[in-house]
Amino acid sequence: MYRVEQLIGGVWGAGGEGGELVVHDPADGSPVSTVPVATADEVAKAVEAARGAAAEWAATPAAERAAALHRAADALERAADELAAATTAEMGKPLGDARGGVEAGIGTLRQYAELGPLRGGRTLHGGGDAIDFMAPEPRGLVAAITPWNDPVAVSCGLLGAALVTGNVVLYKPSERTPATGWLLTRILDGALPTGVLSLLTGGGEVGAALAGQPVDVVAHVGATATGRAIAAACARTGAKALLENGGSDPLIVDAGIDPVWAAEQAAVGSFANAGQICVAVERIYAHRDVAEDFVDALVERAGALTVGPGRDAATELGPLVDRRHRDHVHGQVTAAVAEGARLRVGGTLPEGAGAFYPATVVTDCRHEMALVREETFGPVAPVVVVDSFSEALRCAADSPYGLAATVLTASMSHAQRAWRELPVGTVKVNAVFGGAPGGAAQPRRGSGQGFGYGPELLDEFSTVKAVHLEAPGGGHW
Repeated sequence: MYRVEQLIGGVWGAGGEGGELVVHDPADGSPVSTVPVATADEVAKAVEAARGAAAEWAATPAAERAAALHRAADALERAADELAAATTAEMGKPLGDARGGVEAGIGTLRQYAELGPLRGGRTLHGGGDAIDFMAPEPRGLVAAITPWNDPVAVSCGLLGAALVTGNVVLYKPSERTPATGWLLTRILDGALPTGVLSLLTGGGEVGAALAGQPVDVVAHVGATATGRAIAAACARTGAKALLENGGSDPLIVDAGIDPVWAAEQAAVGSFANAGQICVAVERIYAHRDVAEDFVDALVERAGALTVGPGRDAATELGPLVDRRHRDHVHGQVTAAVAEGARLRVGGTLPEGAGAFYPATVVTDCRHEMALVREETFGPVAPVVVVDSFSEALRCAADSPYGLAATVLTASMSHAQRAWRELPVGTVKVNAVFGGAPGGAAQPRRGSGQGFGYGPELLDEFSTVKAVHLEAPGGGHW
């Protein structure tokens, strides 16, 4: 049982007058974490205390800030098993995947520790008796509100980029994975000066209170509705909103593709982490020429997944984060079936404890169904059959979201059309996941705004000051 504490103004155990919440293991319903709930007054005091630490951290040489991140990454490596176990206990991610998320977080901290000191401004060419340059500066106070589905990797990205660029951070992890956030904060705090990082815990009301405070950036990864509420709050305060929000990412299966290989790709994209990935495959457009064989292979793969609580290496499909989320997923599936879709595998609520939901393949879907149009965030693969690649592109582009898309094709011309025509931040050809180190993307539409990772995230947490220095009286220095 984890007993989470807050960190406010450099003091552990501060606050929590708003009561307490309990997080339960989604595999068996047992209590995992007890968590203090911050009041609005405590949030305001945390912001005030952080503001007091901002100037000194901003003035700290970039190399020293980077060295602090390297120390934090070293400590995170030593605590990787503990963090992975906490993630599995709180949200059900299979232990191997949870460890992979911790390793990704370590790599991200090291990446930003290397890149941070290398950043500089531009020198401009003006008059011979003047100097003009543009210098990056930290924005000041960053409120980081992070999700539960990959808590260590996402948090390390936002916190690492914000800290190495000289900002102080107020960190609010998801109320579904607060112990993971608490353990991570303890590690980071041990490598940082007092007051540079604060931890506030609780539900959505705490995040709303934080977003309404006079901070300089609110960085949020999570649901679109929450992101829009944060954007509205930032419009009132003048803070910058940095958002990576929901998605309904399409997968296009083109004619001429090996249907069994395509089904393997679709299974990974749809069922990894029980579909609880920002860039999971949420809807599939399969060309009629390969659709039948593709669906048969996908059904076979879905039915073969090893289901379990996630605490051993054999588990491929763990539980959903909680039963409330399971009700959402199942509601979308049952609504689609009521509208004429066909269940090929899964789609039923299992008996027993926990929030388990089977890998589900739904065929005879139509593009206008909520299961296809809206974000499901579960292990569900809805398949729409199309008659041409052009039809698949049109359907894939017709979405209120714009996070990512995947195209499986043997045609270079189709690949070129896809990346040019799909209005999303990331287009992946012939691989549902993957990418080179240092990659970045900007989500669009309802999926958010600003770079959420990569070297460009350092720019998101910085502002630029233009400076013109001229000799007095037209003379010389």
